[in-house]
Amino acid sequence: MEMRQVGDSGLQVSRLGLGTLTWARDTSADDARDLLASFCEAGGNLIDTAAAYAGGDAERLIAKLTREVVDRDELVIATKAGFAIRNGKRITDTSRRALLRDLEGSLRRLDTDHVDIWQVHAWGSAPLDETLSALDHAIDSGKARYVGISNFVGWQTAQAATWQQAVPGRARITSTQVEYSLLARRAEVEVLPAVRALGLGLFPWSPLGRGVLTGKYRTGIPRDSRAATDHFSWFTEPYLQTRSRAVVEAVGRAAEGLDLHPLQVALLWVRDAPGVTAPLLGARTAAQLAPALAVEGKALPTEIAVALDDVSGGRLTARPLTPRDH
Repeated sequence: MEMRQVGDSGLQVSRLGLGTLTWARDTSADDARDLLASFCEAGGNLIDTAAAYAGGDAERLIAKLTREVVDRDELVIATKAGFAIRNGKRITDTSRRALLRDLEGSLRRLDTDHVDIWQVHAWGSAPLDETLSALDHAIDSGKARYVGISNFVGWQTAQAATWQQAVPGRARITSTQVEYSLLARRAEVEVLPAVRALGLGLFPWSPLGRGVLTGKYRTGIPRDSRAATDHFSWFTEPYLQTRSRAVVEAVGRAAEGLDLHPLQVALLWVRDAPGVTAPLLGARTAAQLAPALAVEGKALPTEIAVALDDVSGGRLTARPLTPRDH
């Protein structure tokens, strides 16, 4: 798999990443093993997780698989801190105390002395300087090689990254994570311009529109889908509304014309959008992951990418008139 540089840093990652939101919950240990094996065999190296995923069990499962499937040093492991679900409520705590506690917990669960990218999971109410000081400590102590942010809107991204760049000796923010797909293009308004201006890498999550762009919901809700579960139905429901249908149908028509799966069309659109480093794939089985891995070496014709721009919200002005070399 082709490698890409993460922003202006020296870090190189595969241009597709493997997300672990469902690991140790909807994705069994056996399925996770198959996912990781397939991903690594295809040349992937970026694994994204979080202290909050399955109450830490996703990180524990990754540790187990780095002993059984692939050597830890062959992976770029990214994890996140500062967010948790307690008693059914979402809690964001970006204080230095909470963040460093999460970091220690992640290192213990991952059975490693460092993570490659340590990210603040969400914007919180703690003073920004305090939050960012935890990132400095992670770098200075050797417990993280690079640091990033996640789910920050445009002005938050710019403020955090500029603060770290402006003060000598502080840990430069390397990357950001936000939702980005043909059904979620809000990042283009401010986040993507900030990414380009500040030299950050971008890891889009839910590049397949929370699964809706695969076309699986065109005729209803499959029993084995996320939308059919009590704990994930809320996640998918916003993209099952009427306004999404035109985009899903356009992706389907493009797929038919290009002899591709709708999943592949939607993924290629995100992977090769200007400013994107590596979309994070949330497949739950190796069978789901296979068509995504098969896009290596493929690219959307420029006229198709532009047509999808138009139907999903308007021309992506930063898109080059000719496709990237592949």
